[in-house]
Amino acid sequence: MAQEFAKVLKVNGGRHDGYLETEKYVVTWCVGHLVTMSYPEAYDEKYKRWSLDTLPFLPCEFKYEVIPSVKKQFEIVSRLLNREDVGTIYVCTDSGREGEYIYRLVDQMAHVSGKEKKRVWIDSQTEEEILRGIREAKDLSAYDHLADSAYLRAKEDYLMGINFSRLLTLKYGNSIASYRKTKYQPISVGRVMTCVLGMVVRREREIRNFVKTPFYRVISTMDLSGKKFDGEWRVTQKSRYFQYPKLYKENGFLRKQDAEQLVRELSKEPVTAVVEKIERKKEKKNPPLLFNLAELQNVCSKLFKISPDETLRIAQDLYEKKLVTYPRTDARVLSTAAAKEIGKNLAGLQKYPPAMEAAASILREGTHKTILKSRYVNDKQVTDHYALIPTGQGLHVLGKLPALSQRVYETIVRRFLSIFYPPAVYQKISLVTEIQTESFFSSFRVLLEPGYLKIAANSSGRKNGDEEEGQETACDEALLKALQGLRKSAILPVDRLTVKEGETSPPKRYNSGSMILAMENAGQLIEDEELRAQIKGSGIGTSATRAEILKKLFHIEYLKLNQKTQIITPTLLGEMVYDVVNCSIRSLLNPDLTASWEKGLTYVAEGSITTQEYMDKLENFIRTRTDQVMGTNYQYALRRFYAAAAACYPSSKTKKGSK
Repeated sequence: MAQEFAKVLKVNGGRHDGYLETEKYVVTWCVGHLVTMSYPEAYDEKYKRWSLDTLPFLPCEFKYEVIPSVKKQFEIVSRLLNREDVGTIYVCTDSGREGEYIYRLVDQMAHVSGKEKKRVWIDSQTEEEILRGIREAKDLSAYDHLADSAYLRAKEDYLMGINFSRLLTLKYGNSIASYRKTKYQPISVGRVMTCVLGMVVRREREIRNFVKTPFYRVISTMDLSGKKFDGEWRVTQKSRYFQYPKLYKENGFLRKQDAEQLVRELSKEPVTAVVEKIERKKEKKNPPLLFNLAELQNVCSKLFKISPDETLRIAQDLYEKKLVTYPRTDARVLSTAAAKEIGKNLAGLQKYPPAMEAAASILREGTHKTILKSRYVNDKQVTDHYALIPTGQGLHVLGKLPALSQRVYETIVRRFLSIFYPPAVYQKISLVTEIQTESFFSSFRVLLEPGYLKIAANSSGRKNGDEEEGQETACDEALLKALQGLRKSAILPVDRLTVKEGETSPPKRYNSGSMILAMENAGQLIEDEELRAQIKGSGIGTSATRAEILKKLFHIEYLKLNQKTQIITPTLLGEMVYDVVNCSIRSLLNPDLTASWEKGLTYVAEGSITTQEYMDKLENFIRTRTDQVMGTNYQYALRRFYAAAAACYPSSKTKKGSK
């Protein structure tokens, strides 16, 4: 990133150890975090030994230290920041909370004073955007509230992690280790990761405890001008089975003999159906909103079977190569300022073969000029950054990237281009037919105008985030024509009446993509984008941290990931830790509460509440929960997870291949 800034500022040559320099500019860099929070033993040697007597650990002043592995670069940066001939410091770390935190810690540890400090806030690394960012850089103090929220996020994770991990390890660690026949078992908990663990364990137990219920539907197969179609029986007020106690919902029976009895009653020759009701309407389906990081991670998990962490790595690489805008964004719309310049992105994409024709057509017809008045532009929904879109630049390096990176880029491009296309238009036909007093329902859905679907199909041939929904029957042109001419009271011959057996399905396990969406939506797997928008800002973690949280849960073996399917399941250890937390600090498992902490950090960043108000709430939470656990008889919790383990996992003596 520093190299890009140096290139734009024409800082050619002048290469030194850890920085670049000319007469006018010095360009240096961090390597991620250079400074971190100190471990408790830095406050007092007594904290090195884990003990209930030293909990809760709530320091009045927090200590920080340079990370040993990057000490050399810190010293270089520190010296440069304090050089007498340096008059203005431009802070160009990532434009987000964590990027702000990285610089502020360096500034704090280097004791920088007496300098003018400017903050560069950019959405991409193109030359134009870098120059704009430098030109419009605000005073660093304009981002003080954001920095406050960054410090609080770190303090919160630090205090909850240290206090609750030590507390639960001291209370339950030996018992878990004894059960698992290991010498030592630390218990790792955190504000976000424990909540995510809870979501996965609860889902697994719902699946495990699910009892399948068989049900029996009655289907009529009718003939319309030589074309066959089905109708599904549903109970209505006219039905002889209205309010019958052995129904499965309104469209089937719990007992097969009841379904067979209905078939016998209706099978009096000749069997015909009368059209009771027919409705025809056109339905428009708009292009989906643009990608934010969570949506991209979900789509890439489905299409390419890659983890959120891998998606983020690819998106970050595309960003650093100027191909896309800043990836760690929660917004799915553009800002007004970005929308006014969107023609430049489209012009650049004319050099990208998969988008060449579409981009040229959009520019030629001027459809991009109306985007400002659409739902894809909304300044109120853009906080730090607008949606993830292609810049139209950097295409000369695309061919050198791995095939997977190229496919992810194409997915981003197609989602972007689709917003300039008209909606897809469907013809929907709903039909109700009657045999005697019983009603049969049929639905048909036909694509009339593909609209944005022409560009939304990605390289794997699936629709980019546009999965067809509902129970509509596929309808060819001949059947559609016959249905268009059908009128009420028309009589249709019935080919046959059949009983179809089905069974209820358990909830689906989370995969890596749906898990990210559930984290974004406060623990609910909400795939509908309009519903998701209603609870925006109530997520668990942030776009920048969710993938890393999942990665940590896999690393400490609380969860496991099937690399082929991306399905997530809990381990035995993960279930044990869940039961421990459930019986001690249950609120850590509550998605709504966890999301409220993140929302509190947003309020701090906005200046709505003070850092002291937030810290008071945090310290009270830790102190109260610690006192409760200290006074709890934990044998109940132990019995719970022993029982769960015995019931759900095979012992070492279980025969190979058994469930």
